[in-house]
Amino acid sequence: MAAIFLIEDDFSLRRDLGIMLKKEGFSVFPAADLKEARQLFLSSGPFSLVLLDKWLPDGDGFELLDMIRKTSGIPVLFLTACDDEASVIRGLELGADDYITKPFRRAELIARIRANLRRTEPVSAFRKLESEGLIMDLDVHEVRKDGKTIGLRPAEFRLLKLFMENPGILLSRERILSLLQEETLGDPPEDNTLSVYISRLRQQIGRGYIETERSFGYRFSKNVQRINT
Repeated sequence: MAAIFLIEDDFSLRRDLGIMLKKEGFSVFPAADLKEARQLFLSSGPFSLVLLDKWLPDGDGFELLDMIRKTSGIPVLFLTACDDEASVIRGLELGADDYITKPFRRAELIARIRANLRRTEPVSAFRKLESEGLIMDLDVHEVRKDGKTIGLRPAEFRLLKLFMENPGILLSRERILSLLQEETLGDPPEDNTLSVYISRLRQQIGRGYIETERSFGYRFSKNVQRINT
Protein backbone atom coordinates (compact mmCIF):
# COMPACT_ATOMS: atom_id res chain seq x y z
CA MET A 1 0.00 0.00 0.00
CA ALA A 2 1.42 3.36 -1.05
CA ALA A 3 1.87 5.86 1.78
CA ILE A 4 0.86 9.44 0.95
CA PHE A 5 2.37 12.27 3.00
CA LEU A 6 -0.25 15.05 2.92
CA ILE A 7 0.67 18.59 4.02
CA GLU A 8 -2.36 20.90 3.96
CA ASP A 9 -3.28 23.60 6.50
CA ASP A 10 -6.99 23.75 5.63
CA PHE A 11 -8.67 21.30 8.03
CA SER A 12 -11.71 20.53 5.86
CA LEU A 13 -9.65 19.98 2.71
CA ARG A 14 -7.08 17.89 4.59
CA ARG A 15 -9.87 15.71 6.02
CA ASP A 16 -11.66 15.33 2.66
CA LEU A 17 -8.42 14.52 0.83
CA GLY A 18 -7.56 11.95 3.47
CA ILE A 19 -10.93 10.24 3.08
CA MET A 20 -10.68 10.29 -0.71
CA LEU A 21 -7.14 8.87 -0.77
CA LYS A 22 -8.00 6.10 1.68
CA LYS A 23 -10.95 5.08 -0.49
CA GLU A 24 -8.46 4.77 -3.37
CA GLY A 25 -6.38 2.33 -1.33
CA PHE A 26 -3.65 4.63 -0.05
CA SER A 27 -2.50 5.10 3.52
CA VAL A 28 -2.40 8.78 4.50
CA PHE A 29 -0.13 10.67 6.90
CA PRO A 30 -1.47 14.23 7.31
CA ALA A 31 0.30 17.34 8.61
CA ALA A 32 -1.10 20.86 9.07
CA ASP A 33 2.03 23.00 9.06
CA LEU A 34 5.74 23.06 8.30
CA LYS A 35 6.87 22.12 11.81
CA GLU A 36 4.59 19.09 12.02
CA ALA A 37 5.55 18.05 8.48
CA ARG A 38 9.27 18.13 9.27
CA GLN A 39 8.78 16.02 12.39
CA LEU A 40 6.54 13.54 10.60
CA PHE A 41 8.88 13.19 7.63
CA LEU A 42 11.81 12.36 9.90
CA SER A 43 9.89 10.04 12.24
CA SER A 44 7.25 8.26 10.17
CA GLY A 45 8.80 7.67 6.74
CA PRO A 46 9.52 6.31 4.29
CA PHE A 47 6.62 7.67 2.26
CA SER A 48 5.69 6.81 -1.32
CA LEU A 49 4.60 10.29 -2.42
CA VAL A 50 4.17 13.81 -0.99
CA LEU A 51 1.18 16.13 -1.58
CA LEU A 52 2.33 19.58 -0.54
CA ASP A 53 0.61 22.96 -0.23
CA LYS A 54 2.76 26.00 -1.03
CA TRP A 55 1.47 28.34 1.65
CA LEU A 56 1.63 27.02 5.22
CA PRO A 57 0.94 28.88 8.49
CA ASP A 58 4.57 28.78 9.63
CA GLY A 59 6.50 28.84 6.38
CA ASP A 60 6.79 28.01 2.73
CA GLY A 61 6.23 24.62 1.07
CA PHE A 62 9.42 25.23 -0.90
CA GLU A 63 11.36 24.91 2.36
CA LEU A 64 10.00 21.42 2.96
CA LEU A 65 10.63 20.44 -0.66
CA ASP A 66 14.26 21.51 -0.29
CA MET A 67 14.61 19.40 2.88
CA ILE A 68 13.03 16.35 1.23
CA ARG A 69 15.20 16.60 -1.87
CA LYS A 70 18.37 16.52 0.24
CA THR A 71 17.58 12.97 1.34
CA SER A 72 14.93 11.49 -0.95
CA GLY A 73 13.86 11.25 -4.58
CA ILE A 74 10.22 10.35 -3.83
CA PRO A 75 7.60 12.11 -5.98
CA VAL A 76 6.53 15.51 -4.62
CA LEU A 77 3.34 17.08 -6.00
CA PHE A 78 2.34 20.64 -5.16
CA LEU A 79 -1.40 20.98 -4.56
CA THR A 80 -2.03 24.69 -4.17
CA ALA A 81 -4.13 27.68 -5.13
CA CYS A 82 -0.95 29.59 -5.99
CA ASP A 83 -0.74 29.24 -9.77
CA ASP A 84 1.43 32.19 -10.81
CA GLU A 85 4.11 31.33 -13.34
CA ALA A 86 7.05 32.22 -11.08
CA SER A 87 5.85 29.84 -8.32
CA VAL A 88 5.26 26.98 -10.74
CA ILE A 89 8.71 27.39 -12.30
CA ARG A 90 10.42 27.65 -8.92
CA GLY A 91 8.69 24.53 -7.64
CA LEU A 92 9.73 22.51 -10.68
CA GLU A 93 13.29 23.83 -10.55
CA LEU A 94 13.57 22.86 -6.87
CA GLY A 95 12.63 19.29 -7.77
CA ALA A 96 8.84 19.04 -7.61
CA ASP A 97 7.46 16.34 -9.91
CA ASP A 98 4.13 18.02 -10.63
CA TYR A 99 2.17 21.18 -9.82
CA ILE A 100 -1.61 20.90 -9.45
CA THR A 101 -3.73 23.98 -8.83
CA LYS A 102 -6.89 24.29 -6.77
CA PRO A 103 -9.70 23.77 -7.45
CA PHE A 104 -8.81 20.37 -8.88
CA ARG A 105 -10.73 17.47 -10.34
CA ARG A 106 -10.72 14.37 -8.15
CA ALA A 107 -10.13 11.95 -11.04
CA GLU A 108 -7.26 14.03 -12.39
CA LEU A 109 -5.56 14.23 -8.98
CA ILE A 110 -5.75 10.46 -8.52
CA ALA A 111 -4.44 9.94 -12.06
CA ARG A 112 -1.50 12.27 -11.41
CA ILE A 113 -0.71 10.49 -8.13
CA ARG A 114 -0.76 7.05 -9.77
CA ALA A 115 1.32 8.30 -12.69
CA ASN A 116 4.00 9.63 -10.36
CA LEU A 117 3.98 6.46 -8.29
CA ARG A 118 4.56 4.40 -11.44
CA ARG A 119 7.71 6.43 -12.06
CA THR A 120 9.28 4.88 -8.96
CA GLU A 121 8.66 1.30 -10.14
CA PRO A 122 11.65 -0.59 -11.55
CA VAL A 123 11.46 0.04 -15.29
CA SER A 124 13.86 -2.78 -16.17
CA ALA A 125 11.14 -5.36 -15.44
CA PHE A 126 9.04 -4.03 -18.31
CA ARG A 127 9.97 -4.91 -21.87
CA LYS A 128 7.19 -3.12 -23.75
CA LEU A 129 5.36 0.16 -23.27
CA GLU A 130 1.97 0.49 -24.97
CA SER A 131 -0.37 3.46 -25.34
CA GLU A 132 -3.40 3.55 -27.65
CA GLY A 133 -1.84 1.84 -30.66
CA LEU A 134 1.68 3.06 -29.92
CA ILE A 135 4.06 0.25 -28.85
CA MET A 136 7.66 0.69 -27.74
CA ASP A 137 9.54 -2.64 -27.72
CA LEU A 138 12.63 -2.20 -25.56
CA ASP A 139 14.09 -5.62 -26.42
CA VAL A 140 14.37 -4.97 -30.16
CA HIS A 141 14.62 -1.18 -29.87
CA GLU A 142 11.57 -0.68 -32.08
CA VAL A 143 8.51 1.59 -32.07
CA ARG A 144 5.26 0.70 -33.86
CA LYS A 145 2.13 2.77 -34.42
CA ASP A 146 -1.02 0.88 -35.40
CA GLY A 147 1.13 -2.09 -36.42
CA LYS A 148 3.53 -0.10 -38.61
CA THR A 149 7.18 0.37 -37.64
CA ILE A 150 8.28 3.97 -37.05
CA GLY A 151 11.86 4.91 -37.79
CA LEU A 152 13.15 7.05 -34.92
CA ARG A 153 16.62 8.43 -34.46
CA PRO A 154 18.41 7.27 -31.26
CA ALA A 155 17.79 10.57 -29.45
CA GLU A 156 14.13 10.52 -30.44
CA PHE A 157 13.79 6.94 -29.20
CA ARG A 158 15.32 7.91 -25.85
CA LEU A 159 13.02 10.91 -25.60
CA LEU A 160 9.88 8.86 -26.34
CA LYS A 161 11.01 6.25 -23.81
CA LEU A 162 11.38 8.99 -21.21
CA PHE A 163 7.87 10.27 -21.90
CA MET A 164 6.26 6.82 -21.86
CA GLU A 165 8.00 5.90 -18.63
CA ASN A 166 6.50 9.03 -17.03
CA PRO A 167 2.91 9.28 -18.32
CA GLY A 168 0.86 12.16 -16.95
CA ILE A 169 3.90 13.83 -15.38
CA LEU A 170 4.85 17.40 -16.27
CA LEU A 171 8.50 17.35 -17.35
CA SER A 172 10.23 20.71 -17.56
CA ARG A 173 12.56 21.32 -20.49
CA GLU A 174 15.46 21.52 -18.03
CA ARG A 175 14.58 18.18 -16.48
CA ILE A 176 14.21 16.50 -19.87
CA LEU A 177 17.61 17.78 -20.96
CA SER A 178 19.17 16.61 -17.68
CA LEU A 179 17.63 13.13 -17.90
CA LEU A 180 18.74 12.73 -21.52
CA GLN A 181 22.25 13.70 -20.47
CA GLU A 182 22.22 11.10 -17.67
CA GLU A 183 21.12 8.37 -20.08
CA THR A 184 23.73 9.13 -22.72
CA LEU A 185 26.51 10.03 -20.24
CA GLY A 186 27.39 12.87 -22.59
CA ASP A 187 26.56 16.48 -23.25
CA PRO A 188 22.85 17.33 -23.14
CA PRO A 189 21.18 18.42 -26.38
CA GLU A 190 20.69 22.14 -26.90
CA ASP A 191 17.31 23.61 -25.92
CA ASN A 192 16.40 24.39 -29.53
CA THR A 193 17.40 20.84 -30.52
CA LEU A 194 14.89 19.50 -27.99
CA SER A 195 12.15 21.48 -29.75
CA VAL A 196 13.12 19.78 -33.01
CA TYR A 197 13.03 16.33 -31.36
CA ILE A 198 9.55 17.04 -29.95
CA SER A 199 8.31 18.25 -33.33
CA ARG A 200 9.66 15.17 -35.13
CA LEU A 201 8.15 12.83 -32.52
CA ARG A 202 4.75 14.40 -32.97
CA GLN A 203 5.00 14.00 -36.73
CA GLN A 204 5.93 10.34 -36.35
CA ILE A 205 3.57 9.16 -33.59
CA GLY A 206 0.74 11.69 -33.93
CA ARG A 207 -0.03 14.91 -32.09
CA GLY A 208 -2.34 13.53 -29.42
CA TYR A 209 0.33 12.04 -27.17
CA ILE A 210 2.71 14.83 -26.11
CA GLU A 211 1.14 17.98 -24.68
CA THR A 212 2.91 21.32 -24.30
CA GLU A 213 2.50 23.15 -20.99
CA ARG A 214 3.34 26.66 -22.12
CA SER A 215 6.43 28.09 -20.38
CA PHE A 216 6.79 24.94 -18.25
CA GLY A 217 7.51 21.84 -20.33
CA TYR A 218 5.82 18.76 -21.76
CA ARG A 219 3.53 15.95 -20.61
CA PHE A 220 2.74 12.52 -22.13
CA SER A 221 -1.04 12.76 -21.90
CA LYS A 222 -2.09 9.16 -22.59
CA ASN A 223 -2.22 6.16 -20.27
CA VAL A 224 0.66 3.71 -20.70
CA GLN A 225 0.54 -0.01 -20.09
CA ARG A 226 3.77 -1.73 -19.08
CA ILE A 227 4.15 -5.28 -20.40
CA ASN A 228 6.58 -7.84 -18.99
CA THR A 229 6.97 -10.00 -22.10
